[in-house]
Formats: sequence, structure tokens, C-alpha cells
Amino acid sequence: MQHCPLCEHTTTHLYHTDKRRAYFQCTDCALVFVDRQTLLAPEDEKAIYDLHQNHPEDQGYQRFLSRLATPLLARLAVPASGLDFGCGPGPVLASMLRDAGHDVACYDPFYAPQTDVLDECYDFITCTEAIEHFYWPKAQWHQWLSMLKPGGYLGIMTKLVKDPDAFSRWHYKNDLTHVSFFSRHTFQFLAHQAGLALTFIGNDVILMRKPQT
Repeated sequence: MQHCPLCEHTTTHLYHTDKRRAYFQCTDCALVFVDRQTLLAPEDEKAIYDLHQNHPEDQGYQRFLSRLATPLLARLAVPASGLDFGCGPGPVLASMLRDAGHDVACYDPFYAPQTDVLDECYDFITCTEAIEHFYWPKAQWHQWLSMLKPGGYLGIMTKLVKDPDAFSRWHYKNDLTHVSFFSRHTFQFLAHQAGLALTFIGNDVILMRKPQT
């Protein structure tokens, strides 16, 4: 059986199988993750990302991102410093947050790989539709915690696992670059472990705040 790539718990169970992959679930943090033997090579992963068409001028995509941007902006003092982690080839969210008066850096392992931004600390970190792509989410999670200033916000957008029956019919799992699937329980586990205040907004937006001290 495979260890959890988020909390490293050693007890996991088979959650679902389909024609292409097997999915396991951690019995501790409840993360659902794919069989490590079916992870794509970096060049194959990027080839799929290159097909995405998310343009800064796309009003529909801006409305989609506003589900995270609007509640986050309501909580931030202007100006604040932020990092858009996993920004992709067109950092639309970063542009929206900059337009609101904030200073936003970008990082993406494929499209904005300047690692110097990971040495800084920020008032907020965003990750929209990217956390489900993380092969080893434990590393990114602890990296975020170390970069987030006291009182800072972590804003995540990702579709959430509900139950095995819904998962079996879920289109979200069919994208081969989607390898880590989070649920409300998973984020509750992480927030409790790190002492973060947790807020769920709608079906796919998660806000966490680091304590002031």
C-alpha cells in the first residue's frame, strides 16, 4: 500500500479504480491520490497544460477567478504583498489582484520558474486550480506555511471530493494531470494541524488565515 503524499500516513486504502489509474485514500487526512506508478513525466504533463486557453482578457475566466479574488480582497489591507503559486502561462489572477492595488509575484514550475520568489514572505498566497496537480503536496504545503506572514491568508481554489460514488462519476479525475484530490476533511485536517483559521466559500474556494503570532 502507498504512503500518503500529503501527511505521510502509512495507512491508505484503495478508493477507486478506472481503466487508466488506481486511486488511494489516506485514512488520516483523507487525501485521495493516484497510484504513484501512473504519474506523468514532466514533458507529458506540460504538453497537457499547453492546451489550456486561459487569457487575461477572457471575462468568463475572470468571473471564475473572482470566486476567490472577491472574498480575499475583502480581507486584505491595501497594499499587500502576495504570491500566485501555480499561475500558469497567463497569470490572470495576479493581474486582477494587482489592479486592486496589491503587489503580486508569480511562480509556476513550468511557466514562471524563478525560484527567488520562494525565498520571500507574503501577506497572502493564492493557488487556483493547481493544488490538484501537486505530485508531493506535503512539500508545497510546508513551503507555503513558511512563506506566509503572521496574519496572512492562503487562498485555494480546487474541486472537492465528496464520496466514492460521486468520485466514480466525477469528470475532474479524468484529467491525467489531476493527481491529488482534497476534501473538506483534508483541509480541516491541515488547518487544525497548522493552527489556521479555515473558511469554506461555495463549493471550491478555501481560505485559511495564519495566526497573528
